[in-house]
Amino acid sequence: MNQRAFIEVQNVEMRFFNTRKGSFFHALHEIDLQVQRGEFITLIGHSGCGKSTLLNLIAGLLRPTSGVLLCDNREIAEPGPERAVVFQNHSLLPWLSCFDNVLLAVESVFGGRELKRRLMERTEAALELVGMGHAMYKRPHEISGGMKQRVGIARALAMEPKVLLMDEPFGALDALTRAHLQDELLKIVARTQSTVVMVTHDVDEAVLLSDRIVMMSNGPAATIGEIYKVDLPRPRERVALAEDARYIAARKAVIDFLYTAPATETRPGGLGDEPQGLAGVSHRPARHAHVERAA
Repeated sequence: MNQRAFIEVQNVEMRFFNTRKGSFFHALHEIDLQVQRGEFITLIGHSGCGKSTLLNLIAGLLRPTSGVLLCDNREIAEPGPERAVVFQNHSLLPWLSCFDNVLLAVESVFGGRELKRRLMERTEAALELVGMGHAMYKRPHEISGGMKQRVGIARALAMEPKVLLMDEPFGALDALTRAHLQDELLKIVARTQSTVVMVTHDVDEAVLLSDRIVMMSNGPAATIGEIYKVDLPRPRERVALAEDARYIAARKAVIDFLYTAPATETRPGGLGDEPQGLAGVSHRPARHAHVERAA
């Protein structure tokens, strides 16, 4: 990758002050990451390893204690419409229809320079893109959890962001709905050529969706332990990949890292809180450094 990265995280440190204990929690340590335009990156690791903190830094919802974050060669200093966020909680306004929830975001970005008709066309197109055209005038309480997440994704895409940031968007859904939305997301990203950074706890989800998987060490003072390049051609079909040797190798590599991720311990500046791990993944001494490799 010789071209300049689209998103750059340069030597970032993040500490939170705990007013109750009068001490600092060292969340992230020496984070360096480059994301290319159009790339799909997932952040994975045990709970408490700083995945969401890193995503919030890229979103501009947090400012780093030290270090710099850039998007399209501009410093990230605050939230902006070029970086749209999809949370695990859909965050839809319950008194508005699906259409009006998306329209609200469209108006905030394009309202000052486009006619109302064009804003409504943008809104309808975004809902159609995620397969919600048939239910666009329903309110959130009238639709399923998976449909609400579709609307959340439509709201983000309708702003035509340069970057789509997703914080476990399918984590609260049942397995079948989650799998269906993962497949839909693959199609949407292929059509829009979006740059995506996504937090997940799901190893299979990470391998299926990603170009590269960023594996975080445990906190406090979490850092990037390893970056795995997923050598699988696109478009990707879930059933076909099940017996693909490259898919199996990628999955094994991620699970291997998670099994050997260092246990949480009290470090200078840390509070020593023990995070919950991924299901079925134990803590053993680390043997990984921050390296990048492919299958």
